[in-house]
Amino acid sequence: MWSTRRAGAALLGGAVALAGLAAGPAQATSRKIAVGDFRWSPPAVTVSLGDTVTWIWTGPDTQHSITGLSANAVQYDSDPGRTPDHKLGDRFQVRFTAPGTYDFHCVLHGIVRGSVTVDPLPGGGAPSPDPDPPILGDAVPPVVDGVSVHGRSVRYTLDEAATVTVDVLKQKGARWVLIASRHFDGHVGFNEGLLRGSLTPGRYRAFFRAADADNNQSKDAIAAFRVRAPRGR
Repeated sequence: MWSTRRAGAALLGGAVALAGLAAGPAQATSRKIAVGDFRWSPPAVTVSLGDTVTWIWTGPDTQHSITGLSANAVQYDSDPGRTPDHKLGDRFQVRFTAPGTYDFHCVLHGIVRGSVTVDPLPGGGAPSPDPDPPILGDAVPPVVDGVSVHGRSVRYTLDEAATVTVDVLKQKGARWVLIASRHFDGHVGFNEGLLRGSLTPGRYRAFFRAADADNNQSKDAIAAFRVRAPRGR
Protein backbone atom coordinates (compact mmCIF):
# COMPACT_ATOMS: atom_id res chain seq x y z
CA MET A 1 0.00 0.00 0.00
CA TRP A 2 2.83 2.32 0.95
CA SER A 3 4.64 1.80 -2.35
CA THR A 4 1.42 2.33 -4.32
CA ARG A 5 0.79 5.67 -2.62
CA ARG A 6 4.40 6.67 -3.18
CA ALA A 7 4.19 5.82 -6.86
CA GLY A 8 0.98 7.83 -7.16
CA ALA A 9 2.57 10.84 -5.50
CA ALA A 10 5.52 10.59 -7.86
CA LEU A 11 3.21 10.53 -10.88
CA LEU A 12 1.28 13.51 -9.54
CA GLY A 13 4.50 15.44 -8.94
CA GLY A 14 5.63 14.69 -12.51
CA ALA A 15 2.33 15.91 -13.90
CA VAL A 16 2.63 19.17 -11.96
CA ALA A 17 6.18 19.64 -13.24
CA LEU A 18 5.05 19.06 -16.84
CA ALA A 19 2.19 21.51 -16.39
CA GLY A 20 4.65 24.10 -15.11
CA LEU A 21 6.82 23.59 -18.18
CA ALA A 22 3.82 23.93 -20.49
CA ALA A 23 2.90 27.24 -18.91
CA GLY A 24 6.38 28.68 -19.38
CA PRO A 25 7.38 31.07 -22.17
CA ALA A 26 7.34 29.65 -25.70
CA GLN A 27 10.38 29.80 -27.92
CA ALA A 28 10.86 33.29 -29.39
CA THR A 29 9.11 33.75 -32.71
CA SER A 30 10.04 37.32 -33.60
CA ARG A 31 10.16 37.68 -37.39
CA LYS A 32 11.63 39.84 -40.17
CA ILE A 33 9.76 40.83 -43.35
CA ALA A 34 11.33 42.19 -46.54
CA VAL A 35 9.48 45.08 -48.17
CA GLY A 36 10.29 45.50 -51.87
CA ASP A 37 9.41 44.40 -55.38
CA PHE A 38 5.89 45.67 -54.50
CA ARG A 39 5.20 42.99 -51.92
CA TRP A 40 5.93 41.64 -48.45
CA SER A 41 8.16 38.60 -48.20
CA PRO A 42 6.74 36.62 -46.50
CA PRO A 43 3.22 38.08 -46.85
CA ALA A 44 2.02 36.63 -43.53
CA VAL A 45 3.85 35.71 -40.33
CA THR A 46 2.94 34.33 -36.91
CA VAL A 47 4.62 35.48 -33.71
CA SER A 48 4.09 34.79 -30.02
CA LEU A 49 2.66 37.28 -27.57
CA GLY A 50 5.28 39.89 -26.67
CA ASP A 51 7.49 39.18 -29.68
CA THR A 52 8.31 41.60 -32.49
CA VAL A 53 8.07 41.96 -36.25
CA THR A 54 10.73 43.96 -38.09
CA TRP A 55 10.04 45.22 -41.61
CA ILE A 56 13.11 45.97 -43.74
CA TRP A 57 12.95 47.98 -46.98
CA THR A 58 15.02 45.97 -49.45
CA GLY A 59 14.08 47.72 -52.71
CA PRO A 60 14.51 48.39 -55.45
CA ASP A 61 11.18 50.19 -54.75
CA THR A 62 11.11 51.87 -51.33
CA GLN A 63 8.09 54.21 -51.37
CA HIS A 64 5.97 51.95 -49.18
CA SER A 65 4.52 52.38 -45.70
CA ILE A 66 3.63 49.83 -43.04
CA THR A 67 0.22 51.18 -42.04
CA GLY A 68 -2.35 49.42 -39.87
CA LEU A 69 -5.47 48.46 -41.80
CA SER A 70 -7.52 46.40 -39.36
CA ALA A 71 -9.08 48.05 -36.29
CA ASN A 72 -6.53 46.49 -33.94
CA ALA A 73 -3.59 47.75 -36.06
CA VAL A 74 -4.46 51.39 -36.80
CA GLN A 75 -2.11 52.62 -34.06
CA TYR A 76 0.88 51.34 -36.04
CA ASP A 77 2.27 53.42 -38.92
CA SER A 78 5.81 53.67 -40.24
CA ASP A 79 5.11 57.04 -41.91
CA PRO A 80 2.50 59.00 -39.94
CA GLY A 81 1.48 62.19 -41.72
CA ARG A 82 4.03 61.96 -44.52
CA THR A 83 4.56 60.35 -47.90
CA PRO A 84 6.65 57.17 -47.52
CA ASP A 85 10.07 57.44 -49.14
CA HIS A 86 12.56 55.17 -47.40
CA LYS A 87 16.22 54.44 -47.83
CA LEU A 88 17.35 50.92 -48.60
CA GLY A 89 17.85 49.04 -45.36
CA ASP A 90 15.45 51.19 -43.30
CA ARG A 91 13.65 49.29 -40.52
CA PHE A 92 10.32 49.55 -38.72
CA GLN A 93 9.60 47.37 -35.70
CA VAL A 94 6.45 46.59 -33.72
CA ARG A 95 6.19 44.57 -30.51
CA PHE A 96 2.78 42.91 -30.27
CA THR A 97 1.22 42.72 -26.81
CA ALA A 98 -2.29 41.47 -27.63
CA PRO A 99 -3.29 38.31 -29.54
CA GLY A 100 -5.13 38.43 -32.85
CA THR A 101 -4.56 38.98 -36.56
CA TYR A 102 -3.27 42.39 -37.60
CA ASP A 103 -3.67 43.55 -41.21
CA PHE A 104 -1.37 46.15 -42.77
CA HIS A 105 -1.05 47.87 -46.16
CA CYS A 106 0.89 50.63 -47.93
CA VAL A 107 -0.96 53.95 -48.12
CA LEU A 108 0.33 54.53 -51.67
CA HIS A 109 0.17 51.00 -53.09
CA GLY A 110 -2.72 48.90 -51.83
CA ILE A 111 -1.26 45.69 -53.26
CA VAL A 112 1.71 45.95 -50.88
CA ARG A 113 0.09 44.39 -47.85
CA GLY A 114 0.21 41.51 -45.40
CA SER A 115 -0.77 40.27 -41.98
CA VAL A 116 0.71 39.40 -38.60
CA THR A 117 -0.96 36.75 -36.44
CA VAL A 118 -0.14 36.93 -32.73
CA ASP A 119 -0.45 33.66 -30.81
CA PRO A 120 -1.88 33.98 -27.28
CA LEU A 121 1.02 31.95 -25.84
CA PRO A 122 3.77 34.25 -24.54
CA GLY A 123 7.06 34.36 -26.40
CA GLY A 124 10.53 34.95 -25.11
CA GLY A 125 10.85 38.47 -26.56
CA ALA A 126 14.24 37.65 -28.06
CA PRO A 127 15.38 39.23 -31.35
CA SER A 128 14.32 37.50 -34.54
CA PRO A 129 16.49 34.55 -35.58
CA ASP A 130 15.68 35.30 -39.24
CA PRO A 131 18.66 36.46 -41.30
CA ASP A 132 18.47 39.95 -42.77
CA PRO A 133 16.95 39.82 -46.27
CA PRO A 134 19.29 40.86 -49.10
CA ILE A 135 19.15 44.46 -50.30
CA LEU A 136 17.94 44.41 -53.91
CA GLY A 137 18.74 47.99 -54.93
CA ASP A 138 21.76 50.27 -55.04
CA ALA A 139 22.81 51.22 -51.50
CA VAL A 140 25.88 53.28 -52.47
CA PRO A 141 25.41 57.09 -52.40
CA PRO A 142 26.66 59.20 -55.29
CA VAL A 143 29.71 61.43 -54.98
CA VAL A 144 29.47 65.09 -55.94
CA ASP A 145 32.83 66.81 -56.27
CA GLY A 146 34.67 69.65 -58.01
CA VAL A 147 32.04 72.18 -56.93
CA SER A 148 32.32 75.88 -57.70
CA VAL A 149 30.20 78.96 -58.37
CA HIS A 150 31.12 81.59 -60.96
CA GLY A 151 28.59 84.40 -61.19
CA ARG A 152 25.29 82.57 -61.74
CA SER A 153 27.01 79.42 -63.02
CA VAL A 154 27.36 76.37 -60.75
CA ARG A 155 29.74 73.57 -61.69
CA TYR A 156 30.18 70.07 -60.29
CA THR A 157 31.10 66.50 -61.20
CA LEU A 158 29.23 63.26 -60.45
CA ASP A 159 30.24 59.60 -60.40
CA GLU A 160 26.67 58.54 -61.33
CA ALA A 161 23.48 60.16 -62.61
CA ALA A 162 21.72 62.00 -59.82
CA THR A 163 19.51 64.93 -58.90
CA VAL A 164 21.68 67.67 -57.45
CA THR A 165 20.34 70.27 -55.03
CA VAL A 166 22.32 73.50 -54.68
CA ASP A 167 21.51 75.67 -51.66
CA VAL A 168 23.15 79.11 -51.65
CA LEU A 169 23.57 80.91 -48.31
CA LYS A 170 24.71 84.51 -47.80
CA GLN A 171 26.51 85.81 -44.75
CA LYS A 172 24.54 88.48 -42.90
CA GLY A 173 26.42 89.50 -39.80
CA ALA A 174 27.02 86.36 -37.74
CA ARG A 175 24.30 84.41 -39.57
CA TRP A 176 24.11 82.54 -42.87
CA VAL A 177 20.78 83.00 -44.64
CA LEU A 178 19.41 80.78 -47.43
CA ILE A 179 18.76 82.99 -50.46
CA ALA A 180 18.54 80.53 -53.37
CA SER A 181 17.93 76.84 -54.04
CA ARG A 182 17.98 74.95 -57.34
CA HIS A 183 17.61 71.33 -58.46
CA PHE A 184 19.55 69.99 -61.44
CA ASP A 185 19.41 66.66 -63.28
CA GLY A 186 23.07 65.71 -63.34
CA HIS A 187 24.88 63.11 -65.45
CA VAL A 188 28.16 61.26 -64.96
CA GLY A 189 31.11 63.61 -65.28
CA PHE A 190 31.22 67.40 -65.48
CA ASN A 191 27.97 69.36 -65.10
CA GLU A 192 27.08 73.05 -65.26
CA GLY A 193 23.86 74.89 -64.43
CA LEU A 194 22.56 78.38 -63.77
CA LEU A 195 21.12 79.93 -60.63
CA ARG A 196 18.02 82.08 -60.97
CA GLY A 197 18.43 85.83 -60.51
CA SER A 198 21.62 87.61 -59.55
CA LEU A 199 23.65 87.64 -56.38
CA THR A 200 24.35 90.92 -54.61
CA PRO A 201 27.84 91.67 -53.27
CA GLY A 202 28.82 89.66 -50.21
CA ARG A 203 30.19 86.36 -48.93
CA TYR A 204 28.43 83.12 -49.89
CA ARG A 205 28.51 79.37 -49.38
CA ALA A 206 26.95 76.91 -51.81
CA PHE A 207 26.00 73.44 -50.56
CA PHE A 208 25.82 70.71 -53.23
CA ARG A 209 23.93 67.47 -52.41
CA ALA A 210 23.23 64.61 -54.84
CA ALA A 211 20.52 61.93 -54.65
CA ASP A 212 20.44 58.97 -57.04
CA ALA A 213 17.44 56.99 -58.32
CA ASP A 214 17.46 54.79 -55.19
CA ASN A 215 17.34 57.88 -52.97
CA ASN A 216 20.91 57.42 -51.73
CA GLN A 217 22.16 60.86 -50.74
CA SER A 218 25.70 62.16 -50.92
CA LYS A 219 27.51 64.15 -48.29
CA ASP A 220 27.42 67.92 -48.77
CA ALA A 221 30.14 69.42 -50.93
CA ILE A 222 30.67 73.10 -50.07
CA ALA A 223 31.92 75.91 -52.28
CA ALA A 224 32.74 79.22 -50.58
CA PHE A 225 32.78 82.26 -52.85
CA ARG A 226 32.46 86.03 -52.83
CA VAL A 227 30.55 88.42 -55.05
CA ARG A 228 32.27 91.78 -55.36
CA ALA A 229 30.65 95.12 -56.18
CA PRO A 230 31.33 96.39 -59.70
CA ARG A 231 34.19 98.85 -59.92
CA GLY A 232 33.25 102.50 -59.70
CA ARG A 233 30.51 101.92 -57.08
